[in-house]
Amino acid sequence: MTQSQSRSPRPASWHPDQPEREGLWIFTGLRDFIDNIANTSPARLALTAFSLVILLFTGLLSLPAASADGIVTPLHDAMFTAASAVCVTGLTVVSTATHWTFFGQLVILVGIFVGGLGTLTLASLLALAVSKRLGVRGKLIAQEAMNNAGRLGEVGTLLRIVITTSVVIEGALALALIPRFMILGEDFWQSVWHGVFYSISAFNNAGFTPHSDGIVPYETDLWILIPLMLGVFLGSLGFPVVMVLQQNGLNWRKWNLHTKLTIQVSFILLAAGTFLWALMEWDNARTIAHMNLGDKIIHSLFASVMTRSGGFNLVDQNYMESTTMLLTDALMFAGGGSASTAGGIKVTTIAVMFLAIAAEARGDADVKVYGRTIPQGTMRVAISVIVAGATLVSVSSFLLLQISGATLDRVLFETISAFATVGLSTNLSAELPPEGVYVLTALMFMGRVGTVTLAAALALRQRSQLYHYPEERPIIG
Repeated sequence: MTQSQSRSPRPASWHPDQPEREGLWIFTGLRDFIDNIANTSPARLALTAFSLVILLFTGLLSLPAASADGIVTPLHDAMFTAASAVCVTGLTVVSTATHWTFFGQLVILVGIFVGGLGTLTLASLLALAVSKRLGVRGKLIAQEAMNNAGRLGEVGTLLRIVITTSVVIEGALALALIPRFMILGEDFWQSVWHGVFYSISAFNNAGFTPHSDGIVPYETDLWILIPLMLGVFLGSLGFPVVMVLQQNGLNWRKWNLHTKLTIQVSFILLAAGTFLWALMEWDNARTIAHMNLGDKIIHSLFASVMTRSGGFNLVDQNYMESTTMLLTDALMFAGGGSASTAGGIKVTTIAVMFLAIAAEARGDADVKVYGRTIPQGTMRVAISVIVAGATLVSVSSFLLLQISGATLDRVLFETISAFATVGLSTNLSAELPPEGVYVLTALMFMGRVGTVTLAAALALRQRSQLYHYPEERPIIG
């Protein structure tokens, strides 16, 4: 009895600490949940990270302080804008310049910067922020996000390089744009705001503009157009390519295969897009027919750069020829580089598939390029990404045709723009009822997270097989 009585005061002495421990329970549970996801499923971690960020920015944009009229923005409009910003798309249902206050525009800008870091990079940062560490699986996720750009122990350093690179490039673009806005008559702080906004929007391939009429007033101003094109093109290459260029410069022999394919296919699509866009719109009186030779070339080049995810436009997309809209659809679906701020199915996916077709036509057993053999697993991932993208676009187009009653060319254009996170628009987004807005919101989310996450999940999954069934080849074609 004496011993039990001597021990009895101890629980009472610990009683004051229990509320503190209960308060930490929520954080501990969240930390364990995120840590478990980070070490088991990269797909779920990426989905969790982007979902939480979009919900956070939806809440911020729903505040009365975010809208110019001081009224709560409807949920579907706030969620669409948040998803468009975080998924670096650029589609809008309300005017960025007139509907949102400075606070609202700042929220959009922060969303663009955060979303531009990429799904897997953001997922890795979420794991670091909550659990204070990356497990082996979490490091594999981050390493895969940057195309194995460094050793496993260097992942934290690589994540810092990604953020630093973004800030440096965006800062350089802002310094190039700010003086021009001042020369055009804007005051200093307005010029700074517009310069920073356009630089972040351009490098992250977002396409948001703080001006009500976009960049149309600057359609012949190279001082503004060239930085925007450079920012969009650099952002579309991807962080793995940018890091290789930082380390090896223009020494082609030291580039890895991913960098070679990304840059080569990007320039091929850029040149082909410029030539074909100019050919189709040269005599279109509603777009560039009235312009001189130099302005026509600039417009064609600008359109080719922006079509693959930039989202800025100098002409009304509804005024383009039907053939130009089809070309734009194809370029938007192609997109930019992997682990970049661009969307689409990615240029390396296209390169792998064309190389596989060429190898099959030649009768080669292996798919080879630049002295390297592309693994069979990579080709399966490429096929999965293309089929998944085409399926998402098809299903969403069907739903929007039923909801909106708009023509197929407008619906397909808007759908591909949302899936590929481009932001070019025929203004269909602003005309849709709430259910159509939610369809496009889901499509932007799946386009930004879905195919990339699928590729990463498949790349990190390996099932060992102890047996193989006999081979039998079905008739193809």
